Amino acid sequence: MPGVIVDCALYRDGRRAADPADISDAVEQARRSGDAFLWIGLYEPTEEEFSEVTGEFGLHPLAVEDALSAHQRPKLEVYDDSLFLVLKPTRYEEGGATLVTGELMVFVGDCFVVTVRHGAANPLGAVRARLEQSPEVLRHGPTAVLYAVADAVVDHYLEVADALHTDLDALEAEVFTPDGAGASGSASRIYAFKRKVLEFRRATAPLTEPMARLASGTVPFVHPPSQPFFRDVSDHLTRTNEHVEGLDRLLSDILAAHLAQVGVRQNDDMRKISAWAAMVAVPTMVAGVYGMNFDHMPELHQPWGYPAALTVMVGSIVVLYRMFKRRGWL
Repeated sequence: MPGVIVDCALYRDGRRAADPADISDAVEQARRSGDAFLWIGLYEPTEEEFSEVTGEFGLHPLAVEDALSAHQRPKLEVYDDSLFLVLKPTRYEEGGATLVTGELMVFVGDCFVVTVRHGAANPLGAVRARLEQSPEVLRHGPTAVLYAVADAVVDHYLEVADALHTDLDALEAEVFTPDGAGASGSASRIYAFKRKVLEFRRATAPLTEPMARLASGTVPFVHPPSQPFFRDVSDHLTRTNEHVEGLDRLLSDILAAHLAQVGVRQNDDMRKISAWAAMVAVPTMVAGVYGMNFDHMPELHQPWGYPAALTVMVGSIVVLYRMFKRRGWL
């Protein structure tokens, strides 16, 4: 269990007390005190490792199952003894290679907060450190932790959205350069980027309804005075979702424009091929007619027949070339 617990601390009057040696004693102290709460952070616990915490706080079995399976969409569930919030933190790898998505489950009760993290994206270390430097915020108890965690995740969404937009501008410039407009692989790069935006949207869009409920001030275990703070988080989330929708629309437009540009380029190539084929076809026809070995053919036995045939061939090629050039086919 110690390897699974990232951090475990008892906070009294907004300040961190001595780290508890036993979770049961810490929970009892927090409930007796009235101004204290316990915050336990876990990383990818197994069912056996999580059972101790489950028993101490009386967490609902359905919420425990969701926290262990770690393949949940963002949601907010209210149970008799706790509140259960699922978040999906994201991290955009440097260079735009990968969008890393983790999962973060937050259990909030009257005197405890339990966070369960899955995946590499982790905003909690900085959140805990920042809260411990602000005892006036921590005095608000588990509600303060819930707000700080949600605020950190959503604020990072804005950073990821900005990074995606920057990379999309670079991709757009690359696709529409004269050399890159018809380059093979442009459509696949656009589609791969669209997949990143879709994955990011799966993290942000479903969180809208839970944040709206927390901002309403009617959710148990959340103090009504915190309503403006959760409303601020909800506003930031709305901005992120609008940003993501804009990225998705722009990607669709870029893909459509790129495919249209490829089609135009292919039409240009076909016109050029057709023009050259026409210029080759006329002399081929003349040569074919005069190569049929019949005795009675005009100009067959004339001394000027051969140069006349060559003149017709060259002349037809010159006429066709000038005509196609004037029309822009060559």
